[in-house]
Amino acid sequence: MSSLDISRHRELFDAEKFQIPITIIGAGATGSWLALSLAKLGIEDITVWDFDEVEEHNVPNQAYGIDDITYPKTEALEKIILHSTNTKINTINDKFTDQRLSGIVFLMVDSMACRKEIWENSIKMKPSVKHLIEPRMGLDMGRIYNVNPTNLNHIKEYENTYYSDDVAEVSACGNSMTVISSALGIASWCTRQLINLANDEVLDNEILIDFKYNNIVTARWE
Repeated sequence: MSSLDISRHRELFDAEKFQIPITIIGAGATGSWLALSLAKLGIEDITVWDFDEVEEHNVPNQAYGIDDITYPKTEALEKIILHSTNTKINTINDKFTDQRLSGIVFLMVDSMACRKEIWENSIKMKPSVKHLIEPRMGLDMGRIYNVNPTNLNHIKEYENTYYSDDVAEVSACGNSMTVISSALGIASWCTRQLINLANDEVLDNEILIDFKYNNIVTARWE
């Protein structure tokens, strides 16, 4: 199998010069597409954590196909990325708790309670974590947070964004509402945050994206 040809974007992002490990916690609607996007950039040092299996309702808005149903998401995603890019990512079919992290972390879990736990135990004030990118997605809107985990002002502002899990957007039958356009959009914006970070661009700490009305609002905490 031939190697990935990154010549079309090397001038913007050269994966061969990018030596920072990437960890994605959560391989759902945004995490699965993000992992595929980063692999297509040419990044090889990618570790993905997830403990779920692919279910039928995952197929319409996640990177998985019908044939992946019942398989662990990590196993299916590893197969998809290997087939698409010839890149062998690291996958861990387990729940992330308090493991040591390093490099750039994408926190893409389902619940706010889980976000808080991972933030407190493995990211906050950990010098080994260079940067946190944390998206939140609804049906028509999304938010992305760029956080330096050792910056006291960032810590304060980021923790002020927490809310309870009972405010999540759900359908009439009580299920979380997601759509592929929002999932792909958020994953794309997260990918661009990594590119900007690699190019030493100044990042917005909060990015609010309104997909329905095409509005974007940003804020910086410095």
